[in-house]
Amino acid sequence: MNIFEIINSQIKEICRMQFSLDNNPALENVVCEPPKDDSHGDIASNAAMVLAKAVGKKPMEIAEIIKGALMKSSLRGGKADEAATFTKIEIAGAGFINISLDRSFYIKVLDFAFYNSGNFGKSNLGKGQKINIEYVSANPTGPMHIGHARNSCIGDALANLLQFADYDVTKEYYINDAGTQIEVLAKSAFLRYKEALGIDIGTIPEGLYPGEYLADIGKAFAKIHGDKFKNDEQYPQEIKDFTISSNMEMIKEDLALLGVHHDVFTSEKSLHEKGLIQNCINFLQEKGLLYRGILEAPKGKAPEDWEEREQLLFKSKEFGDDTDRPLQKSDGSYTYFTGDIAYHYDKYIRGFNKMAIVLGADHGGYVKRLKAVVKALSNNNASIEVLVSQLVKLVEDGVEVKMSKRSGKFITLREVIDTVGKDVLRFIMLTRKADQTIDFDLKKALESSKDNPVFYVQYAHARICNAIKAAKEKENITLPENPDFNMLNHRQELKLIRKICEFPRIVESSARHFEPHRITFYLYDLASEFHSLWNLGREEGVRFIDSQNIELSQSRLSLLSITKNVIALGLKILGVEPVEKM
Repeated sequence: MNIFEIINSQIKEICRMQFSLDNNPALENVVCEPPKDDSHGDIASNAAMVLAKAVGKKPMEIAEIIKGALMKSSLRGGKADEAATFTKIEIAGAGFINISLDRSFYIKVLDFAFYNSGNFGKSNLGKGQKINIEYVSANPTGPMHIGHARNSCIGDALANLLQFADYDVTKEYYINDAGTQIEVLAKSAFLRYKEALGIDIGTIPEGLYPGEYLADIGKAFAKIHGDKFKNDEQYPQEIKDFTISSNMEMIKEDLALLGVHHDVFTSEKSLHEKGLIQNCINFLQEKGLLYRGILEAPKGKAPEDWEEREQLLFKSKEFGDDTDRPLQKSDGSYTYFTGDIAYHYDKYIRGFNKMAIVLGADHGGYVKRLKAVVKALSNNNASIEVLVSQLVKLVEDGVEVKMSKRSGKFITLREVIDTVGKDVLRFIMLTRKADQTIDFDLKKALESSKDNPVFYVQYAHARICNAIKAAKEKENITLPENPDFNMLNHRQELKLIRKICEFPRIVESSARHFEPHRITFYLYDLASEFHSLWNLGREEGVRFIDSQNIELSQSRLSLLSITKNVIALGLKILGVEPVEKM
């Protein structure tokens, strides 16, 4: 039912045939979308303008050729063919092709949406392809904070979206349980264990984790082991494993409160134990993708992984990266990136040719290197989409609340959920594109106003539920088996219908571009069109419940029912529960 994609595909095929473009890359820039001005029709295409250079003709000339071919197509309105869809094509501006749809198309979409409420908007874009989505992957060094919430919400909504678009999704969490930060964690927990035994530890030394959550872990460990390790100078392996396990349980509990559940948890430590890292190095060596050399000093501040010495390097530049990447440190230990290579190789051999990962704001430099390593390990047979989740500024009473895991001064994710609820948190975290920062205002998140997007959308759903219930209880008007949507002719009814018909396009474009925030934007716009129609009941007498005109009431209530279902479907993708009362 995605008419935008149907016509877009037809326009591309016309261009291939008329201009011998075949699979010219310029065709990828051709889009069909709703025009900004309703008076310009229902669908606008930029084909003539984006293909002008490739075709070697003026946009207006290209547009006329496309228009002529479309007018002869099976979609042309006025024919006896049941597929008749559009009635008018106009060329405007610099060459936009504006298409007006036949009313019968809207009726077909509404009928489908009414009778197939659970499947409306679903896409077969993925065609059942397996995809691995890794997200959250917070270091198991302490409780989760608001920044982790955004990564969690983006990844989880993306997983839901791709499932809705017919991908076979596996949701994965990578446990960084090896490396320097884990050594620091173990030392910190061991100090707290001694504190639990009554030993005066004084001030927490600089460089260790000072959080009070470690005091609880120290007490729990002491309860199990007593003073067995009291006189040890170095921390035992037991407290290291216990602390990681305790923190991971805490993280999983926090994620569950947010409605986030992963299918797979993969341990970095296990990659070392299984020898996967050495296997990957051998694999890349055999392919001629490793060499010993000296990296040039980067411009500006040198990153942590640069050393002016001969070292083992991966030919990352051959696969689109900015520079080759070191695999070993001066002490012989592997770099963090080497672990990433083994991890993504592990994903690939598990059968994932398509992958996605949501990284934190401080990992923006990993985008190109991850794309490079996936290409290298798979002989260009696999790909990875990398999303970088930007920072969240938590605001309370107009003041930004600072967060620091190392100082122990931060607002935990659990505290935010307790304040605003998981649905509000999830929705607001998806009101911006992943690469844009968000100011999360605790008070505004709870406002009952149009300025609070989650309230505005939920209010639309609740209003419709109340209207359908009131119609049945007060006037005995119920939803019909076969509503007549031809009765809906008011301009605002038509605007709402148009917006409903966009849902399949929004789902497919969101999934294609890995941008779940588009669903949030769409739901706000859909709610806005509904609220505008609702308000006309007072202004222009557009009534949803009219005992003098049962059939029209049933048609309007059926339209509202579809709107309610689309809102529920969109909220489900976001991981938000629709409400029936407010």
